[in-house]
Amino acid sequence: MRTLILTLSSLLILASSGLAARVKDLTLIEGGRDNQLVGYGLVVGLANKGDSKSDQIVRTVANALMRFGINLGNAQLKSDNVAAVMVTADIPAFARSGTRIDVTVSSMSDAKTIQGGVLLQTPLLGADDAVYAVAQGAIAVGGFIGGEGGPGGATVQKNHPTVGMISGGALVEREVPAHFVRDKTIDLMLLNPDYTSAARIAQALNQEFPQSAMAKNAGSVSICVPDDFEGYEVNFIARMGAVEVEPDVPARVVINERTGTIVATANVKVSTVAISHGSLMINVTSNQGVSQPGALARAGNTVLTKSTQTSVEEGVGSLRVMDETPTIQQVAGALNALGLSTRDMMSIFQTMKRAGALQAELILN
Repeated sequence: MRTLILTLSSLLILASSGLAARVKDLTLIEGGRDNQLVGYGLVVGLANKGDSKSDQIVRTVANALMRFGINLGNAQLKSDNVAAVMVTADIPAFARSGTRIDVTVSSMSDAKTIQGGVLLQTPLLGADDAVYAVAQGAIAVGGFIGGEGGPGGATVQKNHPTVGMISGGALVEREVPAHFVRDKTIDLMLLNPDYTSAARIAQALNQEFPQSAMAKNAGSVSICVPDDFEGYEVNFIARMGAVEVEPDVPARVVINERTGTIVATANVKVSTVAISHGSLMINVTSNQGVSQPGALARAGNTVLTKSTQTSVEEGVGSLRVMDETPTIQQVAGALNALGLSTRDMMSIFQTMKRAGALQAELILN
């Protein structure tokens, strides 16, 4: 725990020195966003690990066979080797027809695994119900299930064998329209909206391209394309993205109680506060013994006896006043000196926030 807090303090000290980042790493260009695609398809070749027979899977298989001129009754169809799946993908901006994109394949029924299966040709639709890509190919699953049907019915499973990936498994059939320059103006969207960061980005861009940029709000910066770059907007965006800016980071403490993780930014301020930490430990021990009659006794039975012992240990509490601790580095060092666990630190940070001593946003996950 001490090593963790000391390492955290070291990282915060480095962060507080201020590091510049490129504009391309802090913003996105409006009109150049990704779009989500989704499709419903079939995975075949699952070696008796597929969906159980149901109306949904039977109709799906029958419809797939009718495309090839094969018409079978529902009673003749089996689904042991087939699984109904949902196929999802993100199509990036400026993806041209013929570009390959990755897809994720997820079982939507009761198939035990899709390992070793092959996805049949599946159209991928956008939010407007138009087909933008077509997916097909062998599925790579980062897990497995084995031992099913063995003695005692024991099974071994690793990760999620019902979700897989196909790298480059979809071909783009339709391009998504992208317009990133409107009336000789480009709008930049901040990945982490902040008024100070937006103002700094506009100032840095104006130093490189005088009187061209203006911060519209906390999440957007507008910049005009200079006359020298008319017709060469791509070159302008490349130069603009390389401009370095030091973004402003809000004071924030993020606590994940499930994993015991605490992350704090370097500019967290703490008012004068006193912290007391103590512990109470109760131990209850149950022992079993045997009571036997004496060696020369003519009567008596062996009896099982039980005894219970209870002890209470109260740790020595300590009240420490943390004065003149302007940053989280000193707070981490002070809490470390108290010998606290991660869960204790979480409780203290929450109590400090309720007391009004923690001058930062507290986020609990």
